[in-house]
Amino acid sequence: MRRHSSSPLPPASQGHRNDWATLKTLFPYLWVYKWRVIFALLFLVGAKLANVGVPLVLKALVDRLTLSPTNPQAMLVLPLGILVAYGVLRMSTTLFTELREFIFAKVTQRAVRTIALRVFRHLHALSLRFHLNRQTGGMTRDIERGTRGISTLVSFTLFNILPTLIEITLVLGYLALHYDIWFSVITVVALTSYIGFTVLVTEWRTHFRRTMNDLESKASTKAIDSLINYETVKYFGNEDYEANRYDEGLQGYEAAAVKSQTSLSLLNTGQSIIIATAVTLILWRATQGVIDGTMTLGDLVLVNAFMIQLYIPLNFLGVIYREIKQSLADMERLFALLDQNREVADSAGAKPLQVKGAELHFSHIDFSYEPNRQILFDVDFTIPAGTTTAVVGHSGSGKSTLSRLLFRFYDLDAGSITIDGHDLRDVTQGSLRATIGIVPQDTVLFNDTIEYNIAYGKPGASKEEIVSAARAAYIHDFIESLPDGYATKVGERGLKLSGGEKQRVAIARTVLKDPAILVFDEATSALDSRSEQAIQAQLKEIAKNRTTLVIAHRLSTIADAQQILVLDHGRIIERGTHTALLAADGAYAQMWQRQQARQDELLDSSPVGASDPEQMAII
Repeated sequence: MRRHSSSPLPPASQGHRNDWATLKTLFPYLWVYKWRVIFALLFLVGAKLANVGVPLVLKALVDRLTLSPTNPQAMLVLPLGILVAYGVLRMSTTLFTELREFIFAKVTQRAVRTIALRVFRHLHALSLRFHLNRQTGGMTRDIERGTRGISTLVSFTLFNILPTLIEITLVLGYLALHYDIWFSVITVVALTSYIGFTVLVTEWRTHFRRTMNDLESKASTKAIDSLINYETVKYFGNEDYEANRYDEGLQGYEAAAVKSQTSLSLLNTGQSIIIATAVTLILWRATQGVIDGTMTLGDLVLVNAFMIQLYIPLNFLGVIYREIKQSLADMERLFALLDQNREVADSAGAKPLQVKGAELHFSHIDFSYEPNRQILFDVDFTIPAGTTTAVVGHSGSGKSTLSRLLFRFYDLDAGSITIDGHDLRDVTQGSLRATIGIVPQDTVLFNDTIEYNIAYGKPGASKEEIVSAARAAYIHDFIESLPDGYATKVGERGLKLSGGEKQRVAIARTVLKDPAILVFDEATSALDSRSEQAIQAQLKEIAKNRTTLVIAHRLSTIADAQQILVLDHGRIIERGTHTALLAADGAYAQMWQRQQARQDELLDSSPVGASDPEQMAII
């Protein structure tokens, strides 16, 4: 007996990944293009060497043009070589920078694409339990911010922080070798103070960003949920209630955003004080050196140019560091989605399912959604190949759970399900689900065309195949009567179509899939009697020669099934044909009598000329 945990998965927002762990997860996606990364780094170093060379050329130019006892004719000769060198260095800085970005652009965008696709695939691989617990609006915001955060992190790290660090190293080395040690001391102390202050304050501010992310995701979730359920909101006149719920989230976000902006002002003020103090001290030392004769005017220009080149990017280093921390916080939630346990995964030796007759066997099934609430108890039955078995029972008896287990949305607590003797846990989920087609009670369509929704049963199907499936579902004539025909948009969740029209699209989609096993999960219970009778005939037609599991509410729809199972509180209490169960005068017979009595009452109370009980509601 195999047992599997059915405890719910933790939400993606629980816990925080270490920043280094996030970077470690990202790095392999970048290193796939290692040669591009290496060349980009070489161009980066080249750009910084050229950039540091510009002040050296300026020093030489100023010294050549400065009148002094040793250079009395400075203005008489044009320093053409120095001017050319200045132009070449300036051009080289731009050229190497653009080459770096040109080489590295594909690395960043491919990493974003690869990670986004992996997250998307992983979300589809997670169990139904995860998706029943998820909040769609918040999750989509996490993905959007996370992928954007990858671009921000890579861009700022490679194009801002690393170049600045290289330039700082080159400048400090030159100052230490050629000038008073105090220049290096002031620069190092200022840089250390600046970076330390920035890191400490930004770390303090990071929790504001996390709070803003959480509150924004919650507000987005409420907004999307409310808009998806637009009709329900209107039915109950709860527009103000929904607006107030949304505003509660916005208020919390506003408060966190104000705190974030206030702390940002503190950070900017401190950074400006450190930079202003350092530049003033550097210029004081350089001016004093010129007065003392230990430095030339060219040296003064050089030191000043170095400081400007250092502190202009360093002034943005605080902003960049904040963006990087925010990006890491955003990526943390994205990668947390990848950390979610799949719960239902293919086994190491799983093989594609090979269907011969499609005999289906549920063998002594026990199942619980939660550890303290068991749904199915020792459920055991077989559906011979090519036959129809119906399952009936009161709401909550576990009928729909059977179809979810058949699709392997969950794993069993005990027992097994086999198709032609193959345990579902030993075959790939892709091949299993390709074998099964379902017409559900509530057909949800994609917000696309009717053609797209039918073709979803077999992506890549030809127009002729789609039309043939529509004809089999008796919806082709209706589609052709529409102004846009098969190109008609069905709206969000297919709400532009009636219940019967949506069900016919679902039937056409299943016909196009051409599965060996069919599941009808109360496929007609939401329809009126006339629509149900029409669709029921189509369902019987496509069920011919297929192994079929019918989960039914109206017993009249399954009277000709080869086997009927009565489920009560997760246990099979009766089984047999319709005739045999009526003769047994048990639970099934009582259900049949109650439904027939209700039908008779509706017919007796119908107005004259109303052949369908549902017409009474219309009149």
